[in-house]
Order: sequence, then structure tokens, then C-alpha cells
Amino acid sequence: MLELRLHGRGGQGAVTSAELLALAAIAEGKYALAFPTFGPERRGAPVQAFVRTDNKPIRIRAEVRQPDAVVVLDPGLLNIVDVSSGLKEKGIVIVNTKKTPEQIKSLFGNRWSVATVDASTIALKTLGVPIVNTTMLGAIIKATSVVEISSLEEPLKHRFGERAGRNLEACKKAFEMTVMA
Repeated sequence: MLELRLHGRGGQGAVTSAELLALAAIAEGKYALAFPTFGPERRGAPVQAFVRTDNKPIRIRAEVRQPDAVVVLDPGLLNIVDVSSGLKEKGIVIVNTKKTPEQIKSLFGNRWSVATVDASTIALKTLGVPIVNTTMLGAIIKATSVVEISSLEEPLKHRFGERAGRNLEACKKAFEMTVMA
């Protein structure tokens, strides 16, 4: 089973990203669950979303406490949330940032693998807005191989309609530009 925890802020689309990943996994014949955890937070408050995928039915319905990967949509969260909490020994941290993987890795004592991508710039140029949820899907796929990018096409069309093409383009650009260390 592959377990992911996404860290974002209310309104950034972390929940949407989790749902889209789960739908892509299901399209590939896998089992998947996606769900958020948040209270009455306002827009901009830290939120988490979780994804589990497996080749067999998933019976666990609790939040992901020991993820294989953590995804950080807003690099500002690195200073206020312990995003690495419970991350497995061979886990990976995937961050939307202009910094290099080595710079981010040093924040965690070089303990885990790190993947970085400047998803904010990609989203702004491709989508016209700095909302990075679908852009970060490319980085997640590059770092974890959780699904194929092509498996996102239908879920994106269903969610975004005519804007799906630009979202897929942003995802593909992020896939190409993600750097890992």
C-alpha cells in the first residue's frame, strides 16, 4: 500500500489533488481512498488530505499517520507544520518551492529523499493562477509513480471541464521539471 499525506492551505486544492489521484488509481484498476482532515478552518489555514492506493481492497479508514510520501503545496508550511511527522524511513518529501532538493533536504537533517518543483510559477504561467494542486500532481507522480499521468485525463475532464487541458499541461510540465535528491 502507498500512503500519501498532502499539506496545503484551505483553498489551495489539496483535497482536490487527493481526490484526483485516487480517481486516477481507480481508473488503473487499483483500489484507492482519498479524504481530508480539517475543522472549521478558514481559507488559508493549514489543511491535510490523505491518499491510499493498493492492488487489494483498503480497509483502513483512519488518517495517514505514517506516510510513504508527504506533499507540501505551500512552502511556508515548512516553518509552521511538522510535515515530516511519522514519515517512513525510506519516505520522500515533495515540495512546491524554488529551492533545490538539497536545500530542502538539509531542513530535515538529510533524513529523507526530497523532490522539488516550482509549481507556483508553472501554475501561474500555464493556468493563469498560482493554484498548484493539479500542477503538484506531476511532481507526485514523478516522485512516487503512484499512477500514470494519462490516468489523470478523465478525472481532470470530469472535474474541470474545458479547463482540463491546461491543468493536464501544468501537471506534465511539473513532472518534467521535478528534481529529486
